[in-house]
Amino acid sequence: MSKNKTFKIIASCTGGPEAVEAIRTLKPDLALLDMNMPSLHGLQVLKAVVAENLAARIVFLAASPSDKEIVAAVAGGAYGIILKESAPDSLISCLNAVAAGQKWLPADLVDGALARTRELRARVAGIETLLTSREIEVMLKVADGLSNKEVASQLNLSEGTVKVYLNSIYHKVGVRNRTSLANFATTYRDQSASNDMPY
Repeated sequence: MSKNKTFKIIASCTGGPEAVEAIRTLKPDLALLDMNMPSLHGLQVLKAVVAENLAARIVFLAASPSDKEIVAAVAGGAYGIILKESAPDSLISCLNAVAAGQKWLPADLVDGALARTRELRARVAGIETLLTSREIEVMLKVADGLSNKEVASQLNLSEGTVKVYLNSIYHKVGVRNRTSLANFATTYRDQSASNDMPY
């Protein structure tokens, strides 16, 4: 990229806090960030840039971003997302587009993430009518990584009762194991705390 005459690199940072400081002091037009930087990840840098109303347009370079990361980037105001496996010419095209004020949010990457997240959130939205308050408590404890014994102890239940609750929850939510339930519960918890989907 250094051979491209369109752009001038004014800083190269090794971590999130350093990137925020460089954006704050050097005021670049564009900032190309690794989504998974050490100390402060890319989404946190984006949040800081937006909170301080800094002018830099953020473009994320990502290896294999999760749906949650993609949705958060779009909702947070990122101008672009490009995969690390993309050809160098694609990166230059992305940066040129963003420099011209356009968004670079590939449909094959973003649309699928948004659709899957909408579907999951729609399932999660009705959880209060689907599960009892006690079942929700059990589900959230499982999401925190607690064993049946630990859940039983914290909620003053027997292990057998916890197992009965879990079987009922699995059936109602449509999952087969603790890992899937934990993922579902995490989405439920996130949605309860925030409703920032960009649609």
